[in-house]
Amino acid sequence: MLAHVSRLAPLDRPVLVVGERGTGKELIAARLAYLSPRWDRPFITLNCAALPEGLLDAELFGHEAGAFTSATRRRAGRFEAADGGSLFLDEIATATAAVQEKLLRAIEYGAFSRIGGNETISVDVRVIAATNADLPALAAAGRFRADLLDRLAFDVVRLPPLRERGEDLVLLAEHFATRMTAVLGRDYFAGFAPAALAALRAWPWPGNVRELRNAVERSVARLADPTRPLTALVIDPFGPAAPSASAPSALAPSAPLGAASLPEAEHALEARMLAEALAATRFNQRAAAARLGLGYDQFRRRLRAHPALRRGDPSAGGTGRDSPP
Repeated sequence: MLAHVSRLAPLDRPVLVVGERGTGKELIAARLAYLSPRWDRPFITLNCAALPEGLLDAELFGHEAGAFTSATRRRAGRFEAADGGSLFLDEIATATAAVQEKLLRAIEYGAFSRIGGNETISVDVRVIAATNADLPALAAAGRFRADLLDRLAFDVVRLPPLRERGEDLVLLAEHFATRMTAVLGRDYFAGFAPAALAALRAWPWPGNVRELRNAVERSVARLADPTRPLTALVIDPFGPAAPSASAPSALAPSAPLGAASLPEAEHALEARMLAEALAATRFNQRAAAARLGLGYDQFRRRLRAHPALRRGDPSAGGTGRDSPP
């Protein structure tokens, strides 16, 4: 993907960056801008989802004095500010049909008019757009202009989600942990304990790199003894930390080594490991299965043998998507 970006950067054409939330679309847009011949010209950004239609139009194209009630003086828009450089439009799918029409003209001809004005303004701007939506599907449904999509998608850069970047996961986590350690003024980061590494690999990371960074920095900040490896990864700030593999779970029955028989001890140990995996993954059974090295169906069969654990699961009533029958 980065090699693709490097090849695209020198080309003076629009680019569409596609990826889930938290994958780093703005970083890729900046890379496209700063590796281009326009590297020393303005790089202007705008989140289209942050503004309603009227304000987005004015923010992009500017307005003349008196164009609307609060327009007391002429104001240049982002296109004028980016003249000679690059303009990054994040969440482009949220732009309304009227704004899309003006965008198409500005990209196609490098010309537009401010709101309330008759003067045609010419600019030289390279547009980089980003979205986490399926623009071809929106265009087919008539919710996004197909001609604008054709113009924006000279080429498309797809950012892989974190779950497809297994080799990067631990490297990124160590980077964020080391950086947070420096912010806190500590001498060094003692590393991740095996239980924390297992939790890192088991979690699906729907928020991608942004979620990973927050979870790692939060966990490092909560370390009681920074000289020891991090054992509890705090993925959900509203819930308990993911327990370490050696920590007993409040949901698990005790597993005495002196049980009456080997089968009883095995049953109790299995219950404890299932409970810890469920607690670490917030009762996401697929993630818990992966954490234990089991297939999803294998995990469900084992869970059925422990009704107490199913009662502790908030989805055990049958409303959760992963609840066993």
